[in-house]
Amino acid sequence: MSKRRPRASQEAGWEFLGSELRSRRLAAGLTQDELGERAFVSRSYIAHFESGDRKPSLEMAAQIDVALETDGFFERLCRKLLEESPYAAYFQKAAELEKLATKISDFESMTVPGLLQTAAYARAQTIAGNPLAEDEYIEEKVTSRIERARILNAGTRLDYRPILHEAVLRIPVGGPATMAEQLDHIARLVRERRALVQILPFAAGPTPFIGRMLTLMEFEDVPPTVYTEGVYSGNLLDEPVTVRRVQADYDLVRAVALSPEASLSLIESAAEEYRRCVTTT
Repeated sequence: MSKRRPRASQEAGWEFLGSELRSRRLAAGLTQDELGERAFVSRSYIAHFESGDRKPSLEMAAQIDVALETDGFFERLCRKLLEESPYAAYFQKAAELEKLATKISDFESMTVPGLLQTAAYARAQTIAGNPLAEDEYIEEKVTSRIERARILNAGTRLDYRPILHEAVLRIPVGGPATMAEQLDHIARLVRERRALVQILPFAAGPTPFIGRMLTLMEFEDVPPTVYTEGVYSGNLLDEPVTVRRVQADYDLVRAVALSPEASLSLIESAAEEYRRCVTTT
């Protein structure tokens, strides 16, 4: 299995793309507003690209090439950097948007969301999907998932409000010890007010999102976006009517979920049940 370039080198590559974009924009005599108009994005998008805070998609890189007449330079560079990403191709853009969101509302039916996962849980889940993979590959996936969770650090104050189906607490990923640690981790994030977690109990019955997962992301200067995922595929939805429908459905699910206080009690109770399983085996 081929080895990827170190992640620090990838970040340097995106910084190079941003500096090249600024240099070539200035050489063309364009302001950020003017380039944004030609590439059909806002000035703030161009500013984010140039600073390296946001990474352009292949489609956006191609539009920038047309606007600056750079003969495919940015599309080729962007394609190379995306190929070196630790994330699956269908998730790469969503992972970048995560870092820019001011509010994230997750819904998960079966597994703990990536932003809440411990290393042991992420490792067990990754091995389940890649049983013959080399250790290096497994650890790279685990590391990238844990690094994503840095956006929950107290300094960022991201407004993170996931809803988890009760099945998430009951499916024993990695065994009792791993699950006890995982649920303790979620409870700790709740108590530290870094996440507002609600549990959708089995008793709630069917809801608009039953059996699905989605992430609703809101931003300071651009419209909200919804990410949904299927089998080795993902979709970013930003059409306003669709996003409003998802927001309305999410409100319906939240209305029948347990309160944050009752949810925390259920999480802690489930963690204790797993701990008892560990001590009796």
